[in-house]
Amino acid sequence: MTASTPKYDLSTIGEGQIRLTVERGERLMFTRSVHMNPACSEANVAGLLSQLGRNTLWTSSLPEGDLGDYILSEYRSVGVHMDAMVRRPGGRTALYFMEPGEYPMPANVIYDREWTTFRATGIDDYDWDEILDAKVIFLTGITAALTDTTAEVVRYAADEAVKRGVEVILDVNFRRKLWSGEKAREVLEPIAGEATVLFCSIADAEKVFGITGTPEEVTAELQNRFGCKYVVSTNHTDGPYLRGREGFYPYRTTPVNVIDRPGAGDSFVSATIHGYLSGDIREGVKWGQYASKVALTHKGDLTRVRPGELDIPLGTDIDR
Repeated sequence: MTASTPKYDLSTIGEGQIRLTVERGERLMFTRSVHMNPACSEANVAGLLSQLGRNTLWTSSLPEGDLGDYILSEYRSVGVHMDAMVRRPGGRTALYFMEPGEYPMPANVIYDREWTTFRATGIDDYDWDEILDAKVIFLTGITAALTDTTAEVVRYAADEAVKRGVEVILDVNFRRKLWSGEKAREVLEPIAGEATVLFCSIADAEKVFGITGTPEEVTAELQNRFGCKYVVSTNHTDGPYLRGREGFYPYRTTPVNVIDRPGAGDSFVSATIHGYLSGDIREGVKWGQYASKVALTHKGDLTRVRPGELDIPLGTDIDR
């Protein structure tokens, strides 16, 4: 490896959590058992990319002890590097509880992530030389939403990446239980303006940026406003859509049986980024569609696959 060759294909930063899911047909207030698994949107993206042959780094800040080790073991097991991980004595580990829901009752998420170690970890606590030794850095609105401190970390990561010639990929991923659309717009607009690839659903474009219209119009406005090379958007069961400087490309979605929903969007983003890094994001969106379908078929936030199961070429080149 030469000095000019980035150590990682993708680097990312986000809060490690533990998800506790009640059994179908039960409510949290009455359940007597839960299914437990590690979770983190950014780590999920890094984890699938690692399984696709990419060198990835995930950074977080977690308390020392069994709960932090439990989260790290999940993503370490699929090859994600953690060379810039911050560990603190004491402190809380983030939790979230999920009621899966059945029609007409929607799924429901209850967060328990106040006063966690990650929320209090600031810019100066991270090893940015390690984190930004990458081709791209992947950032999300989820992490920016947690506190003013985490918003500053995400903004610094984007600004410093641009200074160092590292591409920024942003997933807006608006969570209304974490912040308002107005606050999200204030924090995310400058980062979106630095992004090479912007992931933003049609719904989030309206809630965060006040952009409405057809998918073709919304993606065009997002690209015009922020100058991104690519905009990737979804619209519930319609789409997805890709807007590049070459034009607008809609895709068709086919329904699948849902076993467990969390992590499916992360798998879509991850495989799409794999296509982008391979020089063909149009093909990457197709890979993302398939990866998200696979993610919906098994429990857990991290999509675990064996080589060949996704029928996606591994490594940095596309073998046609």
